[in-house]
Amino acid sequence: MKFNIIFDNVKYNENLQNLWGFSCLIKTEQHNILFDTGSNGRVLLQNAKKMGIDFKDIDILFISHSHWDHIGGIDTVIEENPNITLIIPNTLSKHFIKDLKTLVKKVIIIDKFTHIIDNLYSTGIMGKDMKEHSLIIEENTKLFIISGCSHSGIDNIEKTAIKNLKRDVKFIIGGFHLMYSNEQEIKNTINNLTSKYITATHCTGEKGIKIAKEIYQDRFITGGAGAEIEIN
Repeated sequence: MKFNIIFDNVKYNENLQNLWGFSCLIKTEQHNILFDTGSNGRVLLQNAKKMGIDFKDIDILFISHSHWDHIGGIDTVIEENPNITLIIPNTLSKHFIKDLKTLVKKVIIIDKFTHIIDNLYSTGIMGKDMKEHSLIIEENTKLFIISGCSHSGIDNIEKTAIKNLKRDVKFIIGGFHLMYSNEQEIKNTINNLTSKYITATHCTGEKGIKIAKEIYQDRFITGGAGAEIEIN
């Protein structure tokens, strides 16, 4: 499975522009999934082109939550490819959802834990202050988790995936939302994870990324805009 980070505030490829936000393309055997759209559509599109990514090849757009740095490029993606299935949380504005239904092929609105299609699942809406859902992909009896900001805790997201699908987690990628956490809180969260590999980026914060790397060592895979990751 391939993960291409198109948009991130963390720098990886000097040729790409970094702005606050997150977007990642996931290529599975069955689907090309764009997870979130960063904060700026123009930069998202420019970065994608530099990485050789054509939005017309995407069949699924997954939106994790309503924060601007995850939905800012949604119009650009839809303009490039309206023939997509859009998977969104039910916490988006009802007026926004109504409009989106007129712009794409299909809209799937998520509330609880959901088997979306094929080997794709949603954790369902998690969290209190900021409600968010994450994407789970099951492949070869292992789970791959993609999270936007992990407002409810990346360790809680992993537990939800394991509880519902009774599978081990092989890889977690995304923002771990540890930038406001102290050192002990960060260590506790990372040590709670059972995933074989992780890529902590975006809102994980510099301190969070450093500690995660120290704990996971060679099982930590560096992220950032332009990172291309393949996990078999």
